[in-house]
Amino acid sequence: MTTSKPPTTRPSFNAPAREVLARVVPGPLLRILAHEGRVMESLIRWVARRPHGVDGADAVFTHGRDQALTMYGCAFACIVETVAVSCLLSDRPVIHSILLVVDVYTVLFVFGMQAATVTRPHVLAEGTLRVRQAANVDIHVPIDHIAAVRREARFTHEKTDGQLNLPIASQTSITLELTTPVNAPKFFGTPRLVNVIRLHADDPEALHDAVVQARTRGTPASA
Repeated sequence: MTTSKPPTTRPSFNAPAREVLARVVPGPLLRILAHEGRVMESLIRWVARRPHGVDGADAVFTHGRDQALTMYGCAFACIVETVAVSCLLSDRPVIHSILLVVDVYTVLFVFGMQAATVTRPHVLAEGTLRVRQAANVDIHVPIDHIAAVRREARFTHEKTDGQLNLPIASQTSITLELTTPVNAPKFFGTPRLVNVIRLHADDPEALHDAVVQARTRGTPASA
């Protein structure tokens, strides 16, 4: 009597690319690659002046201005390091080539992080406030879930269950208190329910007033 072997499961090439990748690439690695992709995409959007997710928005709130100088300073330091390492390793072509690739990518990544912040602003649209930070935080907060919004400048933030802090240049300027917790997944996708969100905006007064108006009217506010 012969026994048949169970069929080997292989990814179907007819399946969407993301589904195929999810089968063959570990989840954490896939999330890292997706994040890197969004960062590099942001560079293109930055150059093309095409912000992400702002079509049909009632109001848009940028939030990257206060960290720009720091990010450009980091990028400059990386460029100086790249030049210095290239000079020191000019007689070792293999090592020089490897480190050159790493250093150039680091410079692009630093610029990309700032580009992600610039091209992914907070957005108010269709009764929802979309809260974002760089290329890894993107939360949809229904306006009717906001119990209170206030301008509150903070420069220190403690990690507390149920609270999410999204500082820019170590500061937040707006605090949202929610009636119903929203899910703010961690970097690797672990669910995290929060009922307090602290964020920053280049013009916190405009963001505060727009949310107040949207809550009062029950409809999205216009910028």
